[in-house]
Amino acid sequence: MVDRPVEIRDRGGWLEARGRPHRALRPFLRVYQGYWEPVAVPSRMRTLPTRSAVVIVNLGPPMRLATPSDAGTEYGSFVAGMHDGHGEYTTPGGQHGVQLDVTPLGAYTLLGVPMARITNAAVELPDLLGPGAAALVERLAGTPSWAARFDLLDAFLLRRLEIGPVPDPEVARAWRLLDGTGGAVGVARLAEDVGWSRRHLTQRFTEQAGLPPKVMGRVLRFQRAVGLLSRGGLGLAEAAAVCGYYDQAHLNREFRALAGCTPSELLGGMLEQQRVTTAAEPA
Repeated sequence: MVDRPVEIRDRGGWLEARGRPHRALRPFLRVYQGYWEPVAVPSRMRTLPTRSAVVIVNLGPPMRLATPSDAGTEYGSFVAGMHDGHGEYTTPGGQHGVQLDVTPLGAYTLLGVPMARITNAAVELPDLLGPGAAALVERLAGTPSWAARFDLLDAFLLRRLEIGPVPDPEVARAWRLLDGTGGAVGVARLAEDVGWSRRHLTQRFTEQAGLPPKVMGRVLRFQRAVGLLSRGGLGLAEAAAVCGYYDQAHLNREFRALAGCTPSELLGGMLEQQRVTTAAEPA
């Protein structure tokens, strides 16, 4: 173990501890995000489709996750697979834990299961990884230092990396092309590039990454549009053109389908959350 730097940030109402994972894990996982609420405040948050599977190592009370097809299920520590729709977290407050945002193929290796198995679903961490995951959560809860907690996560994940399945090189290349272009590459071009038929690529990519390449591209375009619009400087029509939508009406339809609301409603909610966070931060 090494003396790793940990950055503590005040997010207004809750605190965040950020540390980089081991170098061997960084292609799949950019940062460990520890979090805790000094004061318990019930909260509700919209979830959106992203480029990552989410692992929550929960050291606090259970969280409730709802989707359009599920009224809500309570989870302790869990994995949320790749999603192509929106959902909602509700918590009683007093949250405490670590969040890991893992690339789809990184999750395929580190979790050791086909990602298609948990598409648009969540599963308790011990149910997926066995009793070792429960022991990890217990050890993390009993470790007061965030640096030491991140060391424990490194050790656990590096063992998973050694024994986990390796994605097909063709699937890995297709993912890099999709991710690197914000979902702008079509399935036919991907198949031609990797030397597979469209059908075979779709089958293998879906199994290992969790979503078909066409749907993954849709999610990546949406995520890119959300990022551009939230930073400001672009109107809806401009963002639609940059992100590969036919027109603004197409962008609006995609936001309703993937986020459950219009772009203006989503951005308004994000702005309001930023105002609340800023107002809560100490001067």
